[in-house]
Amino acid sequence: MTKVTKLSKMKKRAVRIRKKITAVSDRPRLTVFRSNKFFYAQIIDDTKAVTLITANDFSIEAKSKATKIARAEEVGKMLAEKAKAKKITKVVFDKGAYKYHGRVKAFAQSARDNGLIF
Repeated sequence: MTKVTKLSKMKKRAVRIRKKITAVSDRPRLTVFRSNKFFYAQIIDDTKAVTLITANDFSIEAKSKATKIARAEEVGKMLAEKAKAKKITKVVFDKGAYKYHGRVKAFAQSARDNGLIF
């Protein structure tokens, strides 16, 4: 009998969500990762298995002592601007195993406000 851990539950949720997303869409996938300190986001082309654009909040944290939510919003703005430069407007949002709440929600709203459609 296998032991059910928090990490195994998160992986199971992420795989379930990713399966639904990749089966339906031909658009690039916008995925997020959040740790206790930092927030990362990337746009991935699953057909070619290539990362197109990345953004994180390393430089934002060094500049100011903003809250984690404010830094996630800034990452959303940076990613949307980079996507515009590469002429990417439509993506599908992969929140992974995270709830659409807090930093993930702030990031998504900021990316939408700055031009990404998902």
